Amino acid sequence: MGQQTCMGGMLQCTFGVAPSSLVVLPANCVMTTTPSATIMDNKPIMNVPPFGMCQSLSNPMVAAATAAALGVLTPMPCVPATVAPWAPGSPTVLIGNMPALNNSSKLMCMWGGVISINVPGQVTVMVP
Repeated sequence: MGQQTCMGGMLQCTFGVAPSSLVVLPANCVMTTTPSATIMDNKPIMNVPPFGMCQSLSNPMVAAATAAALGVLTPMPCVPATVAPWAPGSPTVLIGNMPALNNSSKLMCMWGGVISINVPGQVTVMVP
């Protein structure tokens, strides 16, 4: 059984250089210790802040900077590009008619990164 993720959960992208903290707006009025997250808390910048610098060559900014540096990988500022919801979530626990987000869920970035939850933000509420 996974742990329910909430505001303040620590995220990491496979191409990011620094962790980031999940931001959840209190729109659903469901709290663990802070507002609880759903699989739809996937909006870039609003829910998923940048991860410092991006190292993915699929990111056009990184590709352009690397080409300008004659092929030497040149990280550029991260701007998450997430378009799909977190997967898989918790199908049996719904928050505002959306599956709850647990610590085993992953979020895909358009630039090839996989965003994972390192710390769920709380350790007392479990979801299947």
